[in-house]
Amino acid sequence: MMAPTSHSPTKEACALYKVEPYVMAGDIYDLKGQVGRGGWTWYTGSASWIYRIWLEEILGFKLRGQTLSFACTIPNEWPEFTLRYRYKSSRYHVKVLNPDHLSRGNAEVTLDGVQLSSPEIHLVDDGTEHHVEIVLKPITDKT
Repeated sequence: MMAPTSHSPTKEACALYKVEPYVMAGDIYDLKGQVGRGGWTWYTGSASWIYRIWLEEILGFKLRGQTLSFACTIPNEWPEFTLRYRYKSSRYHVKVLNPDHLSRGNAEVTLDGVQLSSPEIHLVDDGTEHHVEIVLKPITDKT
């Protein structure tokens, strides 16, 4: 229900909604002749919230100080996704692979061709491009 596109899945619904389908409306009108119309789209701050939901909760991008990690919760149909991130003068090209069609899993992380012993990426400000590959692996119960 939070996704703005849920209010405009068809051409007719778009004509009724009458606001941008890529931002969240602060109001959905219930007035006679305007039921379902959106309003107050750019005044709510909701665009930043939906951005954070997608980036942090779905794509799993977790930035804490100089440490980056991923804890994805993606549709299992997604075979992969990519993300580019600039950390000060450095650029990080991140590719997340989902060969087992998981919604979430343990992350096996490679940074510039070297497999990391933990899923955390320690960011550096060295002015170069870095390549990160993350492979989602099934979560195993170690109890």
